[in-house]
Amino acid sequence: MARFLANENAPREAVLAARAAGFDVTWMVDLQAGAGDQTVLALAQEEQRVLITFDKDFGELVFRHGRAGSPGVILLRPRLSSPEIVSAFIVAVLSQPIDWSGHFTVAREGSLRVVQLP
Repeated sequence: MARFLANENAPREAVLAARAAGFDVTWMVDLQAGAGDQTVLALAQEEQRVLITFDKDFGELVFRHGRAGSPGVILLRPRLSSPEIVSAFIVAVLSQPIDWSGHFTVAREGSLRVVQLP
């Protein structure tokens, strides 16, 4: 089973919901709040965790600038942003039978776009 690193832009409620659903999720707020994107990617790579983020900059870092993309990146793009909806959305995405490793995934309600990392 994949291990995950939630960027600090993930709401606390969503991180707790994912953990309660049985997912191994570490949160940047607990590790190194305020870390830059490069540090987040390096930590995800070091710990072999799939990065969960709402930050589109990671797509640019991985594809346009050729940075190491960690074992995988999941970019969450829900339409609504209440903590309850985001919590359910994250759990639903992580519950999909997908091998997140080596992929950049864009998750929207009703769709997942999975692309191989460079």
